[in-house]
Amino acid sequence: MQELVISILLTVVIIMASVLLIFVGSRKNGMTKKQRIMMIRILITAVILLALQFISAEMFDTACGWWFPAAGRWIRFVCYLIDYLIIGYDILRKAAKGIKNRQVFDESFLMAVATIGAMTLAVYEDGEYLEAIAVMLFYQIGEWFQGYAVGKSRRNISDLMDIRPDYANVERNGRLEQANPDEVEIGSVIVVRPGEKVPIDGNVIAGSSSLNTSALTGESLPREVKVGDEVISGCISMTGVLKIQTTKEFGESTVSRILDLVENASSRKSKSEDFISRFAKIYTPAVCCSALVLAFLPPIVRMLFMGLSADWGIWIYRALTFLVISCPCALVISIPLSFFAGIGGASREGVLVKGSNYLESLSQTRYVVFDKTGTMTKGVFEVNGIHHSTIENEKLIEYAALAESASTHPISKSLQRAYGKEIDASRVSDIQEISGNGVTAKVDGMEVAAGNDKLMKHLNIPYQDCHQTGTIIHMAIGGKYAGHIVISDMIKPHSRAAVAELKKAGAERTVMLTGDAKKVAEQVAASLGIDEVYSELLPADKVEKVEELLREKAGRAKLAFVGDGINDAPVLSRADIGIAMGAMGSDAAIEAADIVLMDDDPVKIAKAMKISRKCLRIVYQNIVFALAVKFACLALGAVGIANMYLAIFADVGVMILAVLNAIRCLFVKKL
Repeated sequence: MQELVISILLTVVIIMASVLLIFVGSRKNGMTKKQRIMMIRILITAVILLALQFISAEMFDTACGWWFPAAGRWIRFVCYLIDYLIIGYDILRKAAKGIKNRQVFDESFLMAVATIGAMTLAVYEDGEYLEAIAVMLFYQIGEWFQGYAVGKSRRNISDLMDIRPDYANVERNGRLEQANPDEVEIGSVIVVRPGEKVPIDGNVIAGSSSLNTSALTGESLPREVKVGDEVISGCISMTGVLKIQTTKEFGESTVSRILDLVENASSRKSKSEDFISRFAKIYTPAVCCSALVLAFLPPIVRMLFMGLSADWGIWIYRALTFLVISCPCALVISIPLSFFAGIGGASREGVLVKGSNYLESLSQTRYVVFDKTGTMTKGVFEVNGIHHSTIENEKLIEYAALAESASTHPISKSLQRAYGKEIDASRVSDIQEISGNGVTAKVDGMEVAAGNDKLMKHLNIPYQDCHQTGTIIHMAIGGKYAGHIVISDMIKPHSRAAVAELKKAGAERTVMLTGDAKKVAEQVAASLGIDEVYSELLPADKVEKVEELLREKAGRAKLAFVGDGINDAPVLSRADIGIAMGAMGSDAAIEAADIVLMDDDPVKIAKAMKISRKCLRIVYQNIVFALAVKFACLALGAVGIANMYLAIFADVGVMILAVLNAIRCLFVKKL
């Protein structure tokens, strides 16, 4: 019966290996060369082992009887040994290298000792070699699955790595020269043609195009850019030729920072990974010593104190089974793989996590604190309304834009954008800026005043109050009140949905910190559904408020701060988790943050929390499952109930199941 089960398993392995070689091995994103070679070794070993199952020891003896009666035994051993070496030579080499480097206790050492011991017992007893080779074969199948799973998760990172530009087209003396992006200086003019990557951050000085930003943000919609727009490296120009004046060196550009974040993510380990590393260092020597005790102590006790036969073969076999069962592969492989897959899945969605420790902390986040400007709002002032106008709205905007044309204030810029035409400076004269009040000027020879209520009072012009939240620009033309313009920072389209999704994801408290006026801050917080708001704060006040919130939070709950500006960097560093807006955020904020949202969409915060929780659930599932099966099988092996085939399941089977479970961390689209 046992031989029949093994024969069926070997047949399945042969079919599986053949299918994988034909269909997966031939694909561009399928197996690596090393994985193809291993699959060929698995296939050859399985075929030979299946063939040897149909040749009994008596058949070997009969075939060799005419030459030397005892030769059949040794020829049979050589056939099995060749098969064993085909599948296991690399494990034996790793074990020998570990012994040489005084790093003995790893899974290669355990597999080598167990299988060599089983082979030795088979030679001594002229028994079956099947178990030793089957253990090594199924272990290598498990290793192959693990390697393929890691490769699959790495490909999500590799897709991101494809944003690294190979060259930059630099314009020098009217000619284009290809140069290494590292060698391009700030202020250089580079040309990006359709299909090429933007190699360095800069501003468009000529041309227009649609940019594919999916590798950076995870968004499929292209971004339209024209002269004057800022572009970030890593995007692909789809439709037009762009001339870009670089504003950063390659090492400081967006693409370099992203690659650096991803490449260094694995160096920041979570508590779960640290636990597994410490566990393996203690566990592996402990089980090796336990196996030695199991091999020698019972026989000695039986001989010296019980007057029974030692039964060395039985107890050594149990010790070898114990070693095979004890391999901590499922934990050592699946836990880091789960985090790596989680980081890879998140990066594919435009969420860059700098390390698995941050992914673990994010899963415990209960307090989310937001900056306002640039985080929940666009950070760009726009005309939001015109009230009580005595002339046409377009004409009122025109007068306001012309009067404010000499100012570089964001309010003035917003008026000029609303006007939408080139400013004719010849129409404007006698511009006077009254600090803290506004401006007065002559437009087409007519007196125009644009400013706040203080300016109207200063000019003794009656005005209408506005009850809408925002910056109010009162207008007077020819000494008479002409209406007022409302300018406000526009809320991002997804900000309200982001707060709602966070509460669904388990955020118990949402807070907004801002330097804006109380009335504006409260209006924005109320429209977004944020629980608490603190306004008129300086950067130091924000840090102090976060410190206060950190003291108030209970237990293991974590606090995340979301910001984008230079003044947010100290708060991002102080919070348990700092989340920065990557597309428009400042360098200082991105550097200080633990997580970066590449498309500036706050909805992705809730998605990142869901990814982290799914990842941690899978990690804990693997830990509990692997340890429960391990210790149960170790106990059964020690008392002789578990044989080598159960040992194979306890080691390789559990590892394959844990790895397949870990791969689920990659699939985050529907979270």
